[in-house]
Amino acid sequence: MNNLVLFFLMFCGGIAVAVQPSINGRLAQKVGIFESSCLSFAVGTLALFCVVLVSGRGSFKGIADAAWWELSGGFFGAYFVTMTILAVPRIGTASALAATITAQLVTGLLLDHFGLFGFREIPLDLKRVLGVGLLIAGTVLVFRR
Repeated sequence: MNNLVLFFLMFCGGIAVAVQPSINGRLAQKVGIFESSCLSFAVGTLALFCVVLVSGRGSFKGIADAAWWELSGGFFGAYFVTMTILAVPRIGTASALAATITAQLVTGLLLDHFGLFGFREIPLDLKRVLGVGLLIAGTVLVFRR
């Protein structure tokens, strides 16, 4: 898969991340905050189970070799989904996503710089720091009322 295709798929993922909190927030009005988060993950789990059945090439047997922290992604996903359900009705989708994207990029810079989780190191440079600095400024402007 080439980089342009990956960029496009991630762009579509960004659209999904932008739409998901509002959809989950509407569901939360009917069933509750934690229930909405739970249902979101249940539907996602069912969808992924179908994908695994059709095209899965890995094996769940590898879970025995996984470190405890390698299984924490689901916890972080549940936290994120639940917090967006709480935040979006109060501060708006744009503000919630601006905070999220800025935090993701700051964290990503640090993960890359230190090569954490066994991935290659990509050192901080002025361009990357300036880009994130501009995002922080943009987040302040979006959040400010």
